[in-house]
Amino acid sequence: MTKLSDANFDPKAIFPDEVVTHAHVRDVELPYGAGTMALITLDNGLDHNRPNSFGPQGLAELDAALDAILQRDDVAAIGLTGKPFILAAGADITGMPRITTREQALAIARYGHYVFGKLDAGQNGGKPSFGFINGLALGGGLEVVLHCSYRTVITSAPAVAFPECFLGILPAWGGTWLLPNLIGPDRAVKVIIENALNNNRMLRGPEVAELGIADASFDGADFLERSIDWAAQVITGRIEVTRPPIDRGDAWDAAVARGRAFVENKLHGAAPAPLRALDIIAAAKTCSKAEGFAMEDEALADLMMSEEFRSGLYAFDLVQRRAKKPVGAPDTALARPVTKVGIVGAGLMASQLALLFARRLLVPVVMTDLDDERVEKGLSYVRNEVDKLAARGRINADMANRLKALVTGSTDKSIYSDCSLVLEAVFEEMKVKQQVFEELEGIVSPECVLATNTSSLSVNGMASKLRHPERVVGLHFFNPVAVLPLVEVIRGERTDESSLATAFAVAKQLKKNAILVKDAPAFVVNRVLTRFMGEVTKCVDEGTPAEVADRALLSLGLPMSPFVLLQLVGPAVALHVAETLHEAFPDRFYVSPNLQRLVAAGKPGLWSWDDKGQPYIDEDTRALLEVGSQASTEEEVRDRALMAIADEVRRILDDGVVAEPQDVDLALILGAGWPFHLGGITPYLDRTGIAERATGRRFLPRGVASVPASSG
Repeated sequence: MTKLSDANFDPKAIFPDEVVTHAHVRDVELPYGAGTMALITLDNGLDHNRPNSFGPQGLAELDAALDAILQRDDVAAIGLTGKPFILAAGADITGMPRITTREQALAIARYGHYVFGKLDAGQNGGKPSFGFINGLALGGGLEVVLHCSYRTVITSAPAVAFPECFLGILPAWGGTWLLPNLIGPDRAVKVIIENALNNNRMLRGPEVAELGIADASFDGADFLERSIDWAAQVITGRIEVTRPPIDRGDAWDAAVARGRAFVENKLHGAAPAPLRALDIIAAAKTCSKAEGFAMEDEALADLMMSEEFRSGLYAFDLVQRRAKKPVGAPDTALARPVTKVGIVGAGLMASQLALLFARRLLVPVVMTDLDDERVEKGLSYVRNEVDKLAARGRINADMANRLKALVTGSTDKSIYSDCSLVLEAVFEEMKVKQQVFEELEGIVSPECVLATNTSSLSVNGMASKLRHPERVVGLHFFNPVAVLPLVEVIRGERTDESSLATAFAVAKQLKKNAILVKDAPAFVVNRVLTRFMGEVTKCVDEGTPAEVADRALLSLGLPMSPFVLLQLVGPAVALHVAETLHEAFPDRFYVSPNLQRLVAAGKPGLWSWDDKGQPYIDEDTRALLEVGSQASTEEEVRDRALMAIADEVRRILDDGVVAEPQDVDLALILGAGWPFHLGGITPYLDRTGIAERATGRRFLPRGVASVPASSG
């Protein structure tokens, strides 16, 4: 079956909004007497902000273009490239939620193989093909060139990757079989599995060449001309392309085993896609291309009907659409220009923020603290991080010097007098923060926005003693600042539109995703996580072994277990947030006496790690703990924790802390790294029935982030 119509697949009905990527063909006379190349340029007619993608109509255009080329006797070779800066961003996923049957999913998988296969010289009558990776190439955008005989890549390519396993599917238009047979299983596991599950890591141009995905790399604006010249030399024998032989012995099996161990450690069986991909990589050691492609077809058909993939699509849409247009954000025209930033504090969080503001805004950033030693420690952190960026080639020497010059410090708060925005990042104590803002109000200009990075305290409370509380806004960043992209923008009762607009504009300049949050204890992410952690720690206090409680949530595929998260956040911070929320909602938020004991003893957390990286509780820590005799099973701990999360999410929504369930999901994905296959959390709570058990109703309408009822 190669025609989509054979599977009751109406492209315009299933993909009504497809932006068709056209396949423009022109003849290029090759040098060295190599003959004529039919060069296909993929172009959807839009700028680089709207990448090319492969929907059914786009695939049909490429199919027709290849058919026309292959009927010509005067064509010596086929070339394929993309519009400026973009080859293709893979399959068009906009219509995938409308694919309602397994038969339709199987049809789109087979059609991609059928079209791309016409680039294979072994299938097209012997015409060599050349894929010229001129920029971004993701998923199907990388697969299409893997079908080519040869490939070049531009060194400035910013993103080449297979993100499919991140979304809950796998490279199913040839990538899962072709890549290990091109570069070996070890490297293929890295690209298809490890990079995808490590926050969707992308390859840059030089890495693409180093891994052997591309046979040659060129830089500069003349990339295409140089690639065509190189292709002509390959055709005429002036250049011989050699590739190292693939080891099909025990090394192949070892690479697959390593991949399986990685997936188990990362997801603990929570999502099927990576394991299906590894099955095909394992089979690719001996099976034929046709057999491998058939396995890809079947796997894609199964995975597209899975709840994990539907949740992945939902999460992807949140990150790509909702995050870029925050609900409730004021008109950007109201934002004030920010020409100088102040950071109150010079601790680790403050220093991370100082570097972020300097690097993204390229404006002067000033820090203060209680004494010169603290200030110097903060500045040293910034300088050391800048040096690391330079050493990794992320910035050049001139930029490194500029950033170091932009960040300065003092013990005198008068340096804030000409700041446009001052952000406090001091100890989480209301009286301390109120005092900071009272001091600042006497120093800064009337136009200066005063912001707080509080993780749990009331923005209204901080502004309550000011003459102008309307300029106070919350900007809650997440640790580590350079990694987590979320900013909770907290609007106080009296925050004005201009201050709020400035906060959103600054978040965007910082390349962060902002969500609007009402001033409420611990806002969204910390409120959900604290309720969840409270239930887990309560189980331990009652008598559940810590090892059992910590394993209980692994089956969700969360980025880390509860007590590893506790270690990252720090027991003192976790305790402070728990106490703040307990004070606000004493019936729901538990304060663990054992957590209090860990903090009092200065312990960094519950776990120590042995030389094999396995966690254990040392004797001193175990001696601190006082536990009861009522032990729960893993299943009981998990159920209690998820019921608590569902209850708290419902209360957050009922209290109007955020506009919709989608904002809770977006916050957990971007602020806590919760996986796409959960959709954040509410799709999972809906499909498992926990939402209705805990709250009496679903969070999302049926059909949103779930498999259609007619699937089969």
